[in-house]
Amino acid sequence: MWAILSILVENKPGILWKITQLFRSRNFNIDSISVGVTADPDISRMTITTYGDEKQIKQIVKQLDKMIDTVEVRQLDEHKTVYRELILFKIKINSPSDSMEINKMANAYGGKIHDVKKESIMVELTATPDQIRAFEELAKPFGIIETARTGIAALQRAGSHES
Repeated sequence: MWAILSILVENKPGILWKITQLFRSRNFNIDSISVGVTADPDISRMTITTYGDEKQIKQIVKQLDKMIDTVEVRQLDEHKTVYRELILFKIKINSPSDSMEINKMANAYGGKIHDVKKESIMVELTATPDQIRAFEELAKPFGIIETARTGIAALQRAGSHES
C-alpha cells in the first residue's frame, strides 16, 4: 500500500535526521520526501511517501506522533489530496525534429522547456508520479541524459477528513 504522510514538525536543526532515523530503525523505506517551512516560520511540513501494509503504516504514524518535535501527523487519502512532484529531464536531441517533438510532448503534459541546446533540451514538469512516469516513457526513446526530482508535496483538499 502506498501512503502519503503529512507531518508538521518544529522547525529545529536535526529534525529531518530524527524522522529519517525513525524510518531506518523500523526498517522502513522512504520513497520520497519533501520539507519546507510553513506560513509559521517555527513549523515545517514534511511530506513523506512510503510503501507498507496497513499495520506498518499505522505503526509508523503512531511512532511519528510520539516524537517530541512532531506537532501533527496525518496519513492523507490520495483521492482527497492534491499532490505533485517537480522533475527536470535533460533529454538528448538526435535530430532537428526531436526538439519540436519533445516540445509538443512537454506542452501536452503542461511542462516547460528550458536550456535548448544543439545536443539536448531540458523539460520541467510538475505532475503526479503517474504522469511523470508516463512522460518518462515517451521521452526514453530520445535518450534521457539525466533527471533531478523533488519529493512529493501534498495538501489535503478543503472539507476532506483525515484517514
